[in-house]
Amino acid sequence: MAITIISDGSMDFPTEILNKAGIMIVPLSVHFDHEQFKSSELSYEDFYAKMKNSSVLPKTSSPSPMEFLNLYKEETDKGNDVLVLALSSALSSTYNHAALAKDMLLEEEFSGNIEVIDSRSASNGLGLMVYEAYRAVQLGNSFADVVALANSNVQKIRTLFFLETLENVVKGGRLDRVKGALASFLNIKLLMHRTDEGSIDVLEKVRGSQKALQRLVDMIGELKEGFGKDVLAIAHSNCEEKAKALKEQIMRKYPFKEVFISEMGPVIGTYAGEGGIVVSL
Repeated sequence: MAITIISDGSMDFPTEILNKAGIMIVPLSVHFDHEQFKSSELSYEDFYAKMKNSSVLPKTSSPSPMEFLNLYKEETDKGNDVLVLALSSALSSTYNHAALAKDMLLEEEFSGNIEVIDSRSASNGLGLMVYEAYRAVQLGNSFADVVALANSNVQKIRTLFFLETLENVVKGGRLDRVKGALASFLNIKLLMHRTDEGSIDVLEKVRGSQKALQRLVDMIGELKEGFGKDVLAIAHSNCEEKAKALKEQIMRKYPFKEVFISEMGPVIGTYAGEGGIVVSL
């Protein structure tokens, strides 16, 4: 029996890999004042151009339970088992809607296998979980084993964030305007991480981009040991050259088996702001 992996529009990972793997994506909605788009409808270029020209931070909203349910039915009608990996419940109602859709499916006396997992992550942290689940499917693992691996990766995979600008954090009300202006004047950069509970918290404040990115590289070594079989994911918000330079810097120090670079989509890009970097391992 085939296994279908479903995620949502908050995930960042190379599109060509997701397409090849047949990963199904339920988009979130992105709101610019009175305009509304599905996260899948906006190109990266259009999104960052719109965000740059907007005085108000774009807002995002979760898919409805029916959007998930319709996709579940489409896949289960084919006889497929379904594994859903969703954006952290600490950041969005997306997971709750996906879980509610599962309950609705089970009420219709569905007798197959479906599992909905709170990734407690986002961006390429979620993408890495999806990729590892896909690799497990390709190796012929059972549905139960793939689910067990995905659950273990919720705890195992770590995610770090670098913010080049505090503009979106201020616009979103997560940082006082006066404090934000002072931090910007002092060239303070935020290094953040995904907590065990699935929220995003500040780890350190570092003065200057170069020092902050070097500190991010050092943190990778503090998070884990032994890199020969491991995968690293880097997502960037409209700063590809910075991401490539960071990859080279990381690989000089840590011999990861694979490193994937992807653009940061509208959902996470809304909060990271232009120039942001997310690293997951």
